[in-house]
Amino acid sequence: MNHTPQTMLVTGTAGFIGYHLAKRLLERGDTVIGIDNINDYYEINLKLDRLADTGISKECLEWHKPIVSEVYSKYTFVRINLEDRNELFQLFKNYKVDKVCNLAAQAGVRFSIENPYTYIDSNIVGFINILEACRHYKIQHLVYASSSSVYGNSLKMPLSTNDNVDYPISLYAATKRSNELMSHTYSHLFGIPTTGLRFFTVYGPWGRPDMAYYLFTKAIVEGETIKVFNNGDLSRDFTYINDIIDGVINVIDNQNEKSELYKLYNIGNSEPVKLLEFIRTIEKELGTIAKKEYLPMQPGDVYKTYADVEGLKEDFDYEPNTSISDGLNKFINWYKEYYKYKC
Repeated sequence: MNHTPQTMLVTGTAGFIGYHLAKRLLERGDTVIGIDNINDYYEINLKLDRLADTGISKECLEWHKPIVSEVYSKYTFVRINLEDRNELFQLFKNYKVDKVCNLAAQAGVRFSIENPYTYIDSNIVGFINILEACRHYKIQHLVYASSSSVYGNSLKMPLSTNDNVDYPISLYAATKRSNELMSHTYSHLFGIPTTGLRFFTVYGPWGRPDMAYYLFTKAIVEGETIKVFNNGDLSRDFTYINDIIDGVINVIDNQNEKSELYKLYNIGNSEPVKLLEFIRTIEKELGTIAKKEYLPMQPGDVYKTYADVEGLKEDFDYEPNTSISDGLNKFINWYKEYYKYKC
């Protein structure tokens, strides 16, 4: 299928999903305006290396200074906070943006318990600024990251976008649900097409160091003990990054074929994996048995996630096809190369 190049604003391009999305868009010929605040929630060097892999030098540490990629001539990166309304609006004014994919957010369930204001600033104030910019600059389509955490401790499986999600159990989840409600309001009042994607435990190369698969791998290769919460009685719908990016791009490209201005979809693998099985797969890939410390359930955690992705399959031909063993193999090979481990 022929693709007409477009100008995309992607927020969070120093982050895991944002980096992969920007790279894929650039490789097919789109123009990408990337923004990120490069905060220190996890190791900044990993964020800088993601940017470097797309040709953005460490000059990106300078605030509000546009930097053109040395690898992709159609990639411009600017370091700003979403909360900085004036700078964000200036960005929309300077670049004729067709569509927006908002992936920037303060992530993490447990971190939100100790740092609530960070989540309000980034995920609420920042998001209203995105919505207002989309409104005033006539954006064709806003795609944004929501989260499986909005389902709370629902016992109904698989989790469906038709389910009641009025009972989040973390502030992070509450901010993501708020984003969905805010988007609905802007679609209704101002005719802005918005699509929310509830991500289910994304993993893969260049991933987030605060995620379980990354923490487990790091601990095992360094001979440290891994923490296994709820005594291992947890399940997650782990979804490989390439499958996620395929789905996101299909949504970005084809929204105009759908009649509804406001839509929500789950984006996951739809095959939950038990935590202990997940750990065994990592152990097999590394050839090492992990030392384990079994701990109780953590505040804000959920027992199980399992995505009903029929809506995304029906509307956008979404078809995740990466097995957990193949996905973890790719991640661990990247991890060894990135950190120069010989396991």
